[in-house]
Amino acid sequence: MKTILVLGAGRSSSVLIHYLLRNAPSYDWHVMVGDLSEQGAMEKIGSSRYGSALRFDIRDEALSRSLISKADVVISLMPAHLHPAVARLCIAMKKHFLNASYVSDEMKKLDAAAKESDLLFLNECGLDPGIDHMSAMQIIDKVKNSGGILSSFESFTGGLIAPQTDPENPWRYKFTWNPRNVVTAGQGTAKFLYEDRFKYIPYQQLFKRTTPITVLDTQYEGYPNRDSLKYLTTYGLHDIKTMIRGTLRNAGYCNAWNLFVQLGCCDDTYLMENVGEMTHRDFIDAFLERTASQSAEEKICAVFNIDLNSSEMQRLRWSGFFSDELIGLNQGTPAQVLEHILNKKWQLKAGDKDFIVMWHQFIYTLNGETKQIRSHMSVEGDDEINTAMAKTVGLPLGIAAKLLLQGKIKSRGVVIPVIKEIYDPILEELTTLGIRVVEDES
Repeated sequence: MKTILVLGAGRSSSVLIHYLLRNAPSYDWHVMVGDLSEQGAMEKIGSSRYGSALRFDIRDEALSRSLISKADVVISLMPAHLHPAVARLCIAMKKHFLNASYVSDEMKKLDAAAKESDLLFLNECGLDPGIDHMSAMQIIDKVKNSGGILSSFESFTGGLIAPQTDPENPWRYKFTWNPRNVVTAGQGTAKFLYEDRFKYIPYQQLFKRTTPITVLDTQYEGYPNRDSLKYLTTYGLHDIKTMIRGTLRNAGYCNAWNLFVQLGCCDDTYLMENVGEMTHRDFIDAFLERTASQSAEEKICAVFNIDLNSSEMQRLRWSGFFSDELIGLNQGTPAQVLEHILNKKWQLKAGDKDFIVMWHQFIYTLNGETKQIRSHMSVEGDDEINTAMAKTVGLPLGIAAKLLLQGKIKSRGVVIPVIKEIYDPILEELTTLGIRVVEDES
């Protein structure tokens, strides 16, 4: 019997755990789920006799070592900053390690040790990063193998809400992933390559400079991720002229979010005073002019030269930023307070469904002729638990664990799924599970 240890029983874990338990009888697996809340882990296991729920706390090294020692493969769905600590214990206990987060500098330093111990440390094997890498590399390799020369690659992915969900919500958005990451998204400088020139967008300009993108007759807008340039090497695109990876949102989202950025509401570097006594209106007014004769709404309109009935104001008003409701926190940074207020409206409720959209565009030349490939993927969640985000993050990890335990992944060290032996079988099985990337060439 092989044992798979899943660390973290949060919102993205349900589909992964169900996939592993569903396959456990066929492959003789036992699935352990560890979480700070043993009850939360038990809820994910349910009545399956192929699983067990355990309390897990990475701060308790003796407990962590004990649980990891029992596993053949460890899959971490914990916050990304905790992955290196888990990975170091996996090195010590000689266990394979999988996660869906970006490779950190700390993780990269473990590459040699993982290879020496014949271990796979697979990162970025979720949605974005993850399926975006795999689907892109499959096409990139196909173009290269045909003799084509790529000149442009653009890729945008977003987690949104389904059209029928919360129709009154003007943002067309709710939290389906870590809310903190949404509120602090884009901080730093975005870097990418456009028509053979390096381009940089500082955070205060990011949500003003968006790209219109149409997928299945729906208009979206995309903004660049922090660093697209590092994937020039990862994807083997050293001679390409345009390389942009970014995030998708529904049209109108970025203009409204830009108000928070410009006001300073996304700052996570200091604690605000008197948060326990603040209302929603007090919070937004704290970042506006001192003029007592104007309301917060009037001040915002004056600062940004927008109308009281503008789409930006409609979004803020719907979110409750001009209400006299107490925030409900005793303390917090601006970003924490913003997240808390938004979560009152942006939390998935019973019956809500989320929606994933991914879009790639490749331009290349073959035999002197310019060609274009566009590919897209759209996935709708089943409900507020079995979300599209949980599917697209959890299923690639589950499939990767299965392939590894079957001996079908030979790669070792710190890697991401841009290798054919990883991306081909994962994408193939995802198609059978209803997650399909559709290509259109012209």
